[in-house]
Amino acid sequence: MQLNQITLPVSDIPRSKAFYLQLGFRLLVDSPHYCRFLAPEGETTFSIHVETGPIHPGAVIYLEDADMDARVRELEAKGLVFETQPEDQSWLWREAILADPDGHKIKIYHAGENRIDPPWRVKPEA
Repeated sequence: MQLNQITLPVSDIPRSKAFYLQLGFRLLVDSPHYCRFLAPEGETTFSIHVETGPIHPGAVIYLEDADMDARVRELEAKGLVFETQPEDQSWLWREAILADPDGHKIKIYHAGENRIDPPWRVKPEA
């Protein structure tokens, strides 16, 4: 299986569409209640769907960039506001956090080889 896409509930399509375009996603489908984007790199898709009622953020979106510090500065220059600045984490990733207009967390990070092969990875059975 390959992960195809994630869909997040949003309260305002135009506002959220503008946010994700500013983040670097490329618009594939545009309707009053639904938008689908292509990730800034690769072929993963991502979508937003308008929901009535309260939005309850829960999922966290991880966007990896080898030069994530430069990417954070670039996004800040575009007006995006980060909750945390780039910081090395105990799990050997470097990350910074921002939120979309509905409060969904987005982490710009770099893990390198530690994303799939951390020192504490479960070893396959012989």
